[in-house]
Amino acid sequence: MSSLNANDGWTVTQNGFDPEGNRVFESLFSLGNGHFGGRGNHEEAYSGDSLPGNYLAGVFYPDPTRVGWWKNGYPDYFAKVLNAADWKPIHISVDGEPLDLATATIVSFERVLHMRTGELTRSFRATLPNGVTVDVEALRFVSIVRRHLGAIRYRITPVDADVSLEVSAQVNGDVVNQDSNYDEGFWDEVSRSVSEARGHVVLRTKKTAFECATAMAYEVRRNGQRLPITSRVEEAERFVASTIDVDAAAGQTIEITKYGANATSREMPADEIVGCCDAQLDAALATGFDELQAEHRAAWEHRWDISDVVIGGDPAAQQGIRFNIFQLNATFTGDDPDLNIGPKGFTGEKYGGVTYWDTEAFCLPFYLATSEPEVSKNLLNYRHRQLGRAIENAGKLGFTNGAALYPMVTINGEECHNEWEITFEEIHRNGAIAFAIFNYIRHTGDEHHLLDGGLEVLIAISRFWAQRVSFSEPKQAWVILGVTGPNEYENNVDNNWYTNVMARWTLRYTAEAISRARELDPQRAQAIVEGVALDEDAELDRWNTIAEGIHLPEDPERGVFLQQGNYLDKELLTVDDLDPAERPIHQHWSWDRILRSCYIKQADVLQGLLVFEDEYDLDTIRRNFDFYEPRTVHESSLSPSVHAVLAVRLGRLDKAHEMMLRTARLDLDDVNADTDEGCHITSMAGTWIAAVHGFGGMRVVDGELHLDPVLAPGWTSLGFQAQYRRAWFSVTATRTSLTIENRSDTTRPVWIGSTRQMVGAHDTVRVERSARPVD
Repeated sequence: MSSLNANDGWTVTQNGFDPEGNRVFESLFSLGNGHFGGRGNHEEAYSGDSLPGNYLAGVFYPDPTRVGWWKNGYPDYFAKVLNAADWKPIHISVDGEPLDLATATIVSFERVLHMRTGELTRSFRATLPNGVTVDVEALRFVSIVRRHLGAIRYRITPVDADVSLEVSAQVNGDVVNQDSNYDEGFWDEVSRSVSEARGHVVLRTKKTAFECATAMAYEVRRNGQRLPITSRVEEAERFVASTIDVDAAAGQTIEITKYGANATSREMPADEIVGCCDAQLDAALATGFDELQAEHRAAWEHRWDISDVVIGGDPAAQQGIRFNIFQLNATFTGDDPDLNIGPKGFTGEKYGGVTYWDTEAFCLPFYLATSEPEVSKNLLNYRHRQLGRAIENAGKLGFTNGAALYPMVTINGEECHNEWEITFEEIHRNGAIAFAIFNYIRHTGDEHHLLDGGLEVLIAISRFWAQRVSFSEPKQAWVILGVTGPNEYENNVDNNWYTNVMARWTLRYTAEAISRARELDPQRAQAIVEGVALDEDAELDRWNTIAEGIHLPEDPERGVFLQQGNYLDKELLTVDDLDPAERPIHQHWSWDRILRSCYIKQADVLQGLLVFEDEYDLDTIRRNFDFYEPRTVHESSLSPSVHAVLAVRLGRLDKAHEMMLRTARLDLDDVNADTDEGCHITSMAGTWIAAVHGFGGMRVVDGELHLDPVLAPGWTSLGFQAQYRRAWFSVTATRTSLTIENRSDTTRPVWIGSTRQMVGAHDTVRVERSARPVD
């Protein structure tokens, strides 16, 4: 973005107002605390192009499916996390003229996301149409400590004239989702109330009947002195306002402190939500803005202490990865097992705010390494609690005997995606969920998770794979027909290599997990096996037969795995053969042309090589990388990070840095021209993977931590945090040394390159190293 300052590692700064790019900046300046959050809208009225947004985690509406041709098995709805009542508005009139940056002459403007402290500030000088010039400073945060609370400090100063101000503090529930399939309103009003300095609106979602209270309270000060509030009140459907008149002399500052509270019946009984909001506002008023801000800042400081990535010598990459980590921490805190990670978080509405396979494939590694194990376990428990629905989803497609197909898109366990090539065919998501159980256990050592739900999920998924395969007489092998792999630019293909590999791995791991569960607790394991009516002899024998005989297409001449059995029948062009004017191809080509082309939306075979990288030598990875990467258009935000990690493994540091920077700055630079719809939260975890698993060389192999850092061209250092089996390591690499500080009471072994070393509790190990060879 032309007005974006990319030179500071802790802030994102917009210098100068840009009305054409306003929606992009609203996305970039979003705030959240894992429970609610919203876009970086102006507090004062704005008549220009804008998407006001305040979103409450887990509150959704089943928006009726809209498709051109209905097919049996389609879900009836697409779940939407809703744009809720907005607590932020503070509308100002100056001598009767509305303060509106769309109509004012803007003398100066700056908007800053302070990532270190989780705050948004905005300052501007504007001359209104009536000739009055004002200075405004606004500071906002969504408390990371008090999950229901947000706070705003808004200061306005007339520059050169005495003025009369009208200040209107509002709660506005007259909102709609921009992505509503039928332009339908999703809310009904339950109640509203407003008094001199407080107000609330209670709304109920249609169909799902979530009740949500949004409340506000405010104070007004002149030159630091609190003013008595004698206000005019206004009520309309889904709307309340409290308005006060204040005189201000030239140079005199009027400060409005506004607190907002949100509570939902998802968290508590509906008859308690207004009381919860009132209690939050009472506490906020008693505590005061400064103390609330101090505790919020301290909590963010702790978040950064355990999740920061420090890159020396590359300001653009540093700012990018911190922005990504900030949004990940603002989106999911892991303290509520009923919540998950929406692809847009609290920054916008595209993709409905629901759960995809992105959580297990991309987000879980970030939370495993930067949070207590309970946070990641809640992501696994989310899927276990929805196992019954996954079995129902499979049943709708004809599967039996407790087979489970987890949904491609969900918020409550029920499939709600409505494109057949995704809903019915992108079944590799089952493999990602199974692998997440293994990944969690190998990272945390918590094998008892198998007995706490993991084994039931694995068995149900393995039953699905055992029924989804068919036996090919010509190939004398088990095949999986009619699928879509991670590359969504191929639909209804046979034997997608990644899907088949994930199925094989899951069948083998489930058998191992049953055996391990019996070793851990024979009685509980037996109860699980009996509870799911597993015929161990017959079912495990079939699983083993399939795993040993599943077809994995490959090209022996090239020495590459085939993305699907007929991939070589395509015209094997590369991205260099594309006219740049025709990119992105999904915006310029017909879908038919895309499906027939060799072009790849995102890593597919390479996704599998990353997941199972320990099973393949570098020559195998190199051959496949050299074949597929030149044909990948990276039109999925999830793609560059996979390529970055593999490029590091191959010593191709320029390519790795290019891919890592692309994912790190995807939203900041609006690479895909879609940041106006919200930020790409789940792919932000891929940025962390590129930096820490890629350049940091962090892996867990056979239950032990491995580190083998390498720096990108131009980098002077790389630092990151790694939580592993209750040990907390701070890692710093330069071109000649590696320092590992154990910040915990737990001693753990760490592999540094090919050397195993014990790192004691509160010990620091420093190793001199030579540069890794570059390919």
